[in-house]
Amino acid sequence: MDISFILQQVINGFSLGSMYALIAIGYTLVYGVLRLINFAHGDIMMVGAFLAFIFLGILTEWKFEHITMSVFLTAVGLSIIFTSIIGVLTYVVAYKPLLDKNAPKISLLITAIGISFFLESLFNVIANQYFGGSYQSFYFPEIFSKIIKIGNVTIPVLTIIVPVLTLLLLGLVLYILYKTKIGIAIRALAFDIQTVKLMGADSNKIIAFVFALGSALAAIGGVSYAMVYPSIDPYMGMLVGLKAFAAAVVGGIGSVTGAVIGGFILGFVEVAIPGFFPELGGWKDAFAFILLIFVLLFKPTGIMGIDFERQRF
Repeated sequence: MDISFILQQVINGFSLGSMYALIAIGYTLVYGVLRLINFAHGDIMMVGAFLAFIFLGILTEWKFEHITMSVFLTAVGLSIIFTSIIGVLTYVVAYKPLLDKNAPKISLLITAIGISFFLESLFNVIANQYFGGSYQSFYFPEIFSKIIKIGNVTIPVLTIIVPVLTLLLLGLVLYILYKTKIGIAIRALAFDIQTVKLMGADSNKIIAFVFALGSALAAIGGVSYAMVYPSIDPYMGMLVGLKAFAAAVVGGIGSVTGAVIGGFILGFVEVAIPGFFPELGGWKDAFAFILLIFVLLFKPTGIMGIDFERQRF
């Protein structure tokens, strides 16, 4: 086992982990504000990937030939916008009425699972009725398919772009949280929602912004995932969403930076262990949850766990 093999596993792991990180940030933001595990968040990622596919089809007249960067970025941008709108709608239609009635947390959790099943079924019907099947190939500009070779290490361009993009988006989220008025409002709302309401702030708009931001990041994660594994299906967000949730808990749910660290760790573990021990390849999907169990046993708050009575994000 030489150094090039180790470097190859590290690169692949960080690429996969960055996609988990983008989705995990959404889990962390919503949990930090509402103490709600939004299990529909993984399917929001699926919606983002499907919408990007649909907009690409519309812009190329369903030929998907010679996709230019401008067409691709337009499709992805529209996907992010519409996915954010769908994220806000899930809050307004499904969660807000329950929150207004002070419904128990279990009701919110069941509602989140219901939204998840609804989105999966909706896009399953759409895919089968209009696209000819649940599984569809995902198309993107050829430049993203290029491969860089450094010695014995093979580096697909995407494995560089996705982690860098994740770190840039992490910086953007931290800037919003700590350097903008809406960010201050989010952190105040997370600390004491009732006091924020008494001070005259519109808590519904703040929470809607959190859902929009988390959904936008999930859409980017969904498109990234669809490019790395160039296919989409209505159930692609189920397992990925659970792994992203595991990443958020491993990193310390409630911490945005922790969510990204947890995502990178999870991606590396999932790729490296089968790489170093091929006989364990069949257990690949289990490693995320085995890691989650160990972290919860020894550090229940996660790597960057937060004391929610003192700090937020």
